[in-house]
Amino acid sequence: MTLPLVALVGRPNVGKSTLFNVLTRSRDALVHDQPGVTRDRHYGVCRLEAVSPFALVDTGGIAGDETGLAGATANQARAAAEESDLILFIVDGREGPTALDDDILVWLRKRARPVLLVINKIDGTHETTVRAEFARYGFADILTVSASHRQGMETLVEQIVKRLPAQGETRPQDDDPERIRVAFIGRPNVGKSTLVNRLLGEERMIASEIPGTTRDAIAVDMERDGRRYRLIDTAGVRRRSKVDEAVEKFSVIKTLQAIEHSQVSVLLLDAGEGVTDQDASVLGAVLDAGKALVVAVNKWDGLTPYQRSQVQALLSRKLGFVPWAEQVFISAKHGSGLRELFMAIHRARASALCELSTSEVTRALEAAYDANPPPSIRGHVSKLRFAHPGGTNPPTFVIHGSRLKELPDSYRRYLENFFRKRFQLVGTPVRLVFKEGVNPYEGRKNELTERQKTKRKRMLRHIKRRD
Repeated sequence: MTLPLVALVGRPNVGKSTLFNVLTRSRDALVHDQPGVTRDRHYGVCRLEAVSPFALVDTGGIAGDETGLAGATANQARAAAEESDLILFIVDGREGPTALDDDILVWLRKRARPVLLVINKIDGTHETTVRAEFARYGFADILTVSASHRQGMETLVEQIVKRLPAQGETRPQDDDPERIRVAFIGRPNVGKSTLVNRLLGEERMIASEIPGTTRDAIAVDMERDGRRYRLIDTAGVRRRSKVDEAVEKFSVIKTLQAIEHSQVSVLLLDAGEGVTDQDASVLGAVLDAGKALVVAVNKWDGLTPYQRSQVQALLSRKLGFVPWAEQVFISAKHGSGLRELFMAIHRARASALCELSTSEVTRALEAAYDANPPPSIRGHVSKLRFAHPGGTNPPTFVIHGSRLKELPDSYRRYLENFFRKRFQLVGTPVRLVFKEGVNPYEGRKNELTERQKTKRKRMLRHIKRRD
């Protein structure tokens, strides 16, 4: 059963994202006082007690400008309104009706969708006066709420449910264990939104040559070749010293959260610019999270054979510390290399979620020890007794033994590479956890008995007489 869809529509900075977070009981939508923060469509589900759940879509503000990013944002809002079962027309009670509100209402009345007028930000105002100001819009029911203070939410939800059909036209954004979660990450203007649009076959994300167009992490579900995916388009991550705006700082946080929630992260690089310091910082976030990784080199179609060889040499040099990450060369604009990209994603996910038994891991440890024993450190050799799996995503191996703290880093890397080759793990980091057994005699002194002391003295006298 699919859920009915409710769209939040209005001009910029009237509180649509705040209302979205309140109804979905989440912080998925980015909220800030600066107008125009939301640009793409953001979906969620309202699951409140005593009411039937319904899907909710947050949209960017319609600013009346049909050019540039403002026009693209308005098109996203209009597309959300067209696919919805109910439209909530959000207005600002403190500022009152504006000419832009009048224009949006004229457009909404041409749609074949029910519209509910919601006056937000009524806290600190005279409610009767505010209602009188918007009475000229001709709505029979006018709802007044304060999203930031959770006022009027119960009445709003009741009115929404009353106007919704039993079934809608959208898919619920629920958690599906079989759905492959893929996050597209990278620095600004490398083609993340263009790639997601190409995979979806529609202009779902706003794609522009202006860096920083995407500000929020937008998740979209799709199905391809019988497999279900959740694609997460993220904001471009820049170096910390370059991040000045508070909105951009929140965007970086959303990107890091998307990496944590994903199963596979696709790092998008610009073939014309190679690997930069910004790309390395994004890659570091993936390694810290321990997620599977695929490196996708975009804009590959516009390079000459000589330029391609130079880029490949640069990648092998700059990304030498992640040799396990597969590299795929694609063109998001023309759609080339997408089949190879999905194959690499599947291999990385399968490796990250690989489940092994204790016997398999222990036999692999014994084989690694026989092929190359650990070196002797100050006359002592570390002993590797047994191993067992310690978790997935990333694959973790717990190794038990003695003197493990003295193992050199080179031997630890040898064990990691041996496990990776043994179990054919590609596209995912491997973590090794070393645990030393407790010595039961540590801290205990062996005290001699009186008989042992007498015997020891007699033996020493015998040695002295002999000498």
